[in-house]
Amino acid sequence: MQAKLSPQEGLRWTEWLGQELRPQPTASSPKVLDLFAGCGGLALGFEAAGFHTIGYEMASAASATYRQNLAGECHTVRLEVGQEYPHADVVIGGPPCQPFSVNGDQMGNADGRNGFPVFLDAVRRVAPRLVIIENVKGMLFRAKKYLRSVICELEEMGYNVQTKILNARDYNVPQSRERLFIVGCVGRWSWPEPTSPVPVTVADALEDYLSTPPHRPKWLNEKHDRYIAKYELKSQCANPRDLDPSKPSRTVTCRNLYAMTGDMLRVRMPDGRRRMLSVREAARLQSFPDWFEFTGAETRQLEMIGNAVPPLLGQAVANQAQLCLQGRTIPTDLVELCHP
Repeated sequence: MQAKLSPQEGLRWTEWLGQELRPQPTASSPKVLDLFAGCGGLALGFEAAGFHTIGYEMASAASATYRQNLAGECHTVRLEVGQEYPHADVVIGGPPCQPFSVNGDQMGNADGRNGFPVFLDAVRRVAPRLVIIENVKGMLFRAKKYLRSVICELEEMGYNVQTKILNARDYNVPQSRERLFIVGCVGRWSWPEPTSPVPVTVADALEDYLSTPPHRPKWLNEKHDRYIAKYELKSQCANPRDLDPSKPSRTVTCRNLYAMTGDMLRVRMPDGRRRMLSVREAARLQSFPDWFEFTGAETRQLEMIGNAVPPLLGQAVANQAQLCLQGRTIPTDLVELCHP
């Protein structure tokens, strides 16, 4: 199966991706603090848009991956209220999403993993010109009241706050992944317009892996097949969980990458055998370039990938951040604002 040309005429999507996301900060680049940085998916998008990043991440393998691949530094630290930070023009980050995920208990502020108090304390201390928070869309449901309190705090600090759900597939990411973005700015903000009128598909991203498996593939056996069939019957699954090469992938999560569950992301080979995704395949579905290397044990690498912000989605937001800081954004009636 031949992959179609990427957004950059004449290149396959994987080749274009490797060039598009090269970090390019300069000495005069705006400074970005990246809190709860993970392995640097959001930061990679910002560095590709010309920002200088400084990450903060408590997982050592994730922070090491950040340092290995990005131009910016990353501190291995568990953030707490009262943390001191350097000056920055922008504060970004994805506070842990488990307290608000529809797949969890949605305990919100009552969940000890809630990172919003730390994030808001950092914004109060740094007083950046722009604040960008990424989280699961589950915040719009049972946690909607808490989301409103976060927005109110930002507004009390003097920020104009807007929220919107963005889908990664609209920005050349080969995956349907909806995430809530909360933006607080001093000035004007415009949301990024979709850049991918024709979705990038699993076939575009995985290319030859769909016919030739990667090194040491993890094959499903008859026991796994029986378990999956039982899972799909019990859950009344309308669409089998095998990846459809002609479409973007389902949402990539930690659970459906490294666990032999009925919901796992899996590839069906031409001979009918099925297998789990490799680290590189999972990374491509999240729009990490092939030059981006992950550190640590395989399960840790898959966990980083599942938790990451797709770098291409991060870049789309970062491009708007550059315009905002330059005072060049123009509000338009064509942009739908979602304010809970």
